[in-house]
Amino acid sequence: MLLPLPLQKGDSLLAIAPSGTLRDKEREKFEEGVEVWRKNGYNLILEENYQDREGYLAGKDEIRRQALKKAWQNPEYKGIICVRGGYGGARLLENWQWETIPQPKWLIGFSDVTSLLWSLYNQGIISVHGAVLTTISQEPERSLKRLFDYLEGKPLSPLEGHGWGGGKARGRLLPANLTVATHLLATPICPNFDDVILALEDVQEAPYRLDRILTQWRLMGIFQRVKGIILGRFSGCNAPDGIPSLTSFEVLKDRLSDFNIPIISELPFGHDGINACLPVGGLVEIDGDEGVVNFISDDK
Repeated sequence: MLLPLPLQKGDSLLAIAPSGTLRDKEREKFEEGVEVWRKNGYNLILEENYQDREGYLAGKDEIRRQALKKAWQNPEYKGIICVRGGYGGARLLENWQWETIPQPKWLIGFSDVTSLLWSLYNQGIISVHGAVLTTISQEPERSLKRLFDYLEGKPLSPLEGHGWGGGKARGRLLPANLTVATHLLATPICPNFDDVILALEDVQEAPYRLDRILTQWRLMGIFQRVKGIILGRFSGCNAPDGIPSLTSFEVLKDRLSDFNIPIISELPFGHDGINACLPVGGLVEIDGDEGVVNFISDDK
């Protein structure tokens, strides 16, 4: 896996909207997010079409695709910051080819940006599953420090959660929003899951829908191939009061705990809370007994 060069204060990064359109109620958080990057010493440039709107999309596919191409190919930009998630990233990857550039650059986002992160993973390039511009201002100081330290070349500190057992495993980390990732299965964007540590999170999916999704992954034999699984936040994923249901945690336990692999839950990443940055394609070792994720530095 190729690791982009560390960022340096003063570097220019381009903010693009590859997925959903920026909503009016998000404007304040977006502006706060821009200020977070600039206060940390970076020259954040807003791509000219980032406010476009085509229904729920941030403009027509070709406009968003050209923004991604511009951000990737222009050597002025050392990184690409996604404005928000929503929906639409996968649409850009139809007939898409990442151009070979002298030095790969950082791509940062999560949720719907899963499609772009996975596509880069297939190219052997490490990216960052982390806060977008509409969410980064809500991160606590320790989470921001973690992100900027990593981008600037410092090692990532371990994360701790609730271990389900299964011993230790080492592999390449593949973070994703579970629902978005499910719609990438059996497509050219879908990566090889052998020797992978999956990192999954989701938001606003009812327990029965999580069950349906995870059952599909089981039927496809994916969980039998991965080395381990780490689970972030599944926010807003419990059924309303009065509706017979398992909890989201009970669904995860039922659908995942019989594979004899290390699993750790309750880790601080995902929607509606701390979203600790994760290296997509980075080497990790997880301990399912102790509930610890250790990040192993890649040679540049």
